[in-house]
This record gives sequence, structure tokens and C-alpha cells, in this order.
Amino acid sequence: YLEQAADNAADAGQDDYAYPAMADYLDCTATQINGVDYYLQLGCNGDDTSLLAVNIYSDAQCTEHSVVDGYDDAGIEVDFAVSFGKCTPCVIWMDKNDDEIDDQYYVNKQTNAPLCSAMWMYKEECDGKCQLTGKASTDTDGWNKADKVLLSILSLFGFGMLIAIIKKRQNMSNKDALLEQAAISAAGLQQSHILGIFALLILVITMFALLKLKKITWALLLMLNIFLFSYLMKLTVDGSVKETVIGPDGKIVEKEDSDDEDDDDDEDPTSPTITINTAGKYENPELPQVS
Repeated sequence: YLEQAADNAADAGQDDYAYPAMADYLDCTATQINGVDYYLQLGCNGDDTSLLAVNIYSDAQCTEHSVVDGYDDAGIEVDFAVSFGKCTPCVIWMDKNDDEIDDQYYVNKQTNAPLCSAMWMYKEECDGKCQLTGKASTDTDGWNKADKVLLSILSLFGFGMLIAIIKKRQNMSNKDALLEQAAISAAGLQQSHILGIFALLILVITMFALLKLKKITWALLLMLNIFLFSYLMKLTVDGSVKETVIGPDGKIVEKEDSDDEDDDDDEDPTSPTITINTAGKYENPELPQVS
């Protein structure tokens, strides 16, 4: 990284470029702290992996971390920073006059760039721990304001449909209730099972929302709302369908699907009344005269 910075400065014509003081700690460097021999080397900050620090080691290979006065770094100010979490170009092209450069300039820039060469050399040494350290931290802010508003709208919409479903089921005819119960039984379930699954689904959605797992929370909440809306539409359509009955005169009579307990009270008072006389003697009916 420092060699790439020096190479860029040379291309830009900066002859007075100097390496930062931290370049002295790129290699394992011996020092004494409170009369004890230690070794220092530039590396990652123990508190923030996106920052650099001069760490303290107890061996000459700088593999065993050491602590002095409760700190594992020397407290030396780092006078340069590496941009983590942002792409850095390996090759930076400068405006050059063709008379100032040789024929190999562009080839060397493409194939021998210090930063690219170093990354290629150490690419196989970055194991899982290295990749996890260099990975940008994900957004842990949770639900933002827009998410909370939409979450509230979907929850209220689902609750409103649930109330509407309960009311429609209370007004459901006995015939529709028996048909629905038969369909549930044919699937090997009972009504208590359906209620238990529904309650469990609400509990799972609530847990995922508290854990800030947005994607699966949105998916389950949308599925639940779609199911409630579909069932509400089914109840609405079934409740609006009227039973078609053919009367004694051959005409189609439509009536609502209801119990027949009030049939005797709904007779038309203007309809003719037929009286059957079971007492007395039999009388021949009067027939029209045929001429």
C-alpha cells in the first residue's frame, strides 16, 4: 500500500514524497518498555479492525501478543490510514507525455503495480478469519421509520380482516359451516389445529421482528395477509350466493340459504287458502256443460 502511494507520487511528479513514520514498524522491530524487551509491529487495532495500531509482541516473530500496563498496543499515533470497505484501484493512470516515458511504461503499470502484486501474492493466505475481519459490518440499526410505518399498516390490515372473518363466521349458515367442517376433517385436521397454527405463525412473526430479521418477517407477514384476504373473500362470496329453487309453477324462485324454521310464518296472505274438509259427506264436483 505504501509502495503504491510512493509510485503514484512519483508519477504525479512529487519528488519530495516521504514514507510515513509508521513504515518503520512494517517489520517486527525490537524495543524496550520499562526495561523489558518487547517487539512492535504495525497491525490491526484491537478495538476497531478498520483502524491500524502498533501492537506489542513478546517474540521476535511478532506472533505472541503481549500486554503492557493493560494495553496490547504501544499507543504510538499512526500517521496514515488505509481505506477499508471501499474499493481502491491498483493502477492509477496519470497524464503523461509520450516523450517522457518509455515503451514499457504502460506494461509495467498494468503488470507490476505494487498494490496489485501484493494482493495477488497474499491472496491465498487470507483464510476465513481474515475474510471475516475484512468484511464490512452489516447494518444493525434494525427497523427504520419507514419500515415501522409499513409494518404497522400490514399488521392493522391483517387484524381488521381477522375481525371481519370472525363476524362473517358468526353469520354463517349451518349448511356452509358443515361443509367447511367436512373439508377440514377430510384434510385430517380439526378446527383447534387451525387456530393453533395461526397463533404459532403470529408468534414466529413477532419473534423474527424482534430479532430484526427483516426479509423473513416481511415474507411471513405478507403470506399471512394474503391468506386472510383470500379466506375473507371466500366467506363474502359464499354468503352472497342464493339457493335456486324451482317452484310448483315451473318458475325459478331464489331465496337465501337459511333455516326452514320460519317457513310457516312467511306465507303470503294474498295466496289462496285450500281447505280440506275431512268431515261430512262427499259431493261431486260441478263440471261444465258440454254442448
